[in-house]
Amino acid sequence: MTDIPVVVVAAALYDSAGRLLAARRSAPPELAGRWELPGGKVEPGEPPERALVRELREELGVAAEPVARVPGEWPLKPGYVLRVWRTRLLSGEPEPLEDHDALRWLEPDEVWSVDWLDQDVPAVAAALEEAPGAGEPERDAVRER
Repeated sequence: MTDIPVVVVAAALYDSAGRLLAARRSAPPELAGRWELPGGKVEPGEPPERALVRELREELGVAAEPVARVPGEWPLKPGYVLRVWRTRLLSGEPEPLEDHDALRWLEPDEVWSVDWLDQDVPAVAAALEEAPGAGEPERDAVRER
């Protein structure tokens, strides 16, 4: 029998200017001070997209909508996996309400300026590939040739 991992969902939440939201952990102590994509655990029987909406409401006080799943799945601690969705903010201004003490909107050239949790690094890299407008300059350059 295979153990089914606990799914942790996270949002690659972008604003209208294309900035990515990063959240600095305040707990647990071993993660405090490092940055992550906001989200949390899926409850038993809960669809992942619904869990993401719930977690963003609880942690940031916002209404958001998952737009598309970022391809991939990343191991966290044993028995846990991370799945990321590109997410659109519907209403509210994100605030660090639970498990975070700071938020930052990161410009594309600032994304790697924060100390991401080790397990979030590959997920953030994959999310950047799926970011709104990702790859467009290269496509435009090809058209101009």
